[in-house]
Amino acid sequence: MGKGKGYGKTILFGEHFVVYGLEGIPAALGVTTTCEVKPIDGENGYNLIDNRPATPGYKEEKKFEYSALISRILEYLQVPEKLEITLGGDLVPASGIGASAATAASLARAISEEYKMNWNDEQINKAAFEGETAGSGTPSGIDNTVAVYGGFLVFQKNLAGGANKMDLIKVKKPIEIVLGNSGLTALTKEVVGDVKKLKESEPARIGKVFEEYTKLVKEAQSALKRYDLKKVGELMNKNHSLLQQITVSCKELDEIVDTARSAGAYGAKLTGTGRGGLVIALTPGKELQEKVAKAIEAKGYKASRTVIG
Repeated sequence: MGKGKGYGKTILFGEHFVVYGLEGIPAALGVTTTCEVKPIDGENGYNLIDNRPATPGYKEEKKFEYSALISRILEYLQVPEKLEITLGGDLVPASGIGASAATAASLARAISEEYKMNWNDEQINKAAFEGETAGSGTPSGIDNTVAVYGGFLVFQKNLAGGANKMDLIKVKKPIEIVLGNSGLTALTKEVVGDVKKLKESEPARIGKVFEEYTKLVKEAQSALKRYDLKKVGELMNKNHSLLQQITVSCKELDEIVDTARSAGAYGAKLTGTGRGGLVIALTPGKELQEKVAKAIEAKGYKASRTVIG
C-alpha cells in the first residue's frame, strides 16, 4: 500500500492577483490530507473511499472537480491498474483551504510510493498541478506548491511559461490563526472567470487595485521576515479591502472578518477563492486565538484553531 500526504494552505496575500503574474504569499497549515492507494481487481480507474471531514455540501458540490483531478493524475502517472484510493486526514475541506491541491499532492505521493517511482518534490508538484488543472481550469500553481513543500512561500507565476518563482520565507516560529468558515462553497473556475471579465470591462479601476496590491505584497514580505505581526495584520486588512473591490467577498465573509477584528485579531481577510469558503484571522498566542474563535462561533459560524508556517 502506498501512502502520501499534502498540506492544507491558506493564502495570506495574493489570491486572484497571482493568476496575473503578481506575487502571492501562501502558507502551509498545521493540517493535512492523507491518501492510501492499493491495486484492486478490475480494469483501469479507481474506487474512492473519502473519509475526510468536510463542510456540509462540499463533497457533493465538488464531485466532478475531484473526479477530473484524480483521473488526470492517474493518467499523468500512467497507473497501469485499478486502484482503491482512501482519503483521510485532519484537514476539513472547504473553499479556500487548498483541499483539492492537498488531495492531489497526497495522491501523487501515494502512487509514487506504491510503484517505487521515488519521485522528488518537484516531480510530485508537477503531478499535483496536472490534477489541479483538471479541476480548476487555470490554476495559479500556488495551492499545489504549498501542498507539496509546506512552510511560507513567495510565489510568482511565470506567465511566459517555464518555472514559477518560489522563495521560502523563514519565519522564526509558527503563528496561531483562526479559520472562520462561511459554510458556503464557491466554484473556483466561475469566480476566477468573473474576475477576468471585470478586469477586461473596467481596466482603469481594476488596474489601480492591482497596483495597490503590488506595493502591499512587498511590504508584507518585509514584515514577515521581521516577524512584525501587527504590520502583517494591518496589510491583511488592506488586502481584504482590495478583494472586496474585485467582487470576490460576500456578506458572510465580511461578517466573519468584522467579528474577528472586533475580538482583537491583528488582521483578517478572506482566503482562497472567495464568495464563500474561509476567512483567516491572525491571532498570535493561544489566548487571543481562543477569544477570536469563540467570537466567530457566537455568530453561528464554525471556527478552526491551527497554525501557519
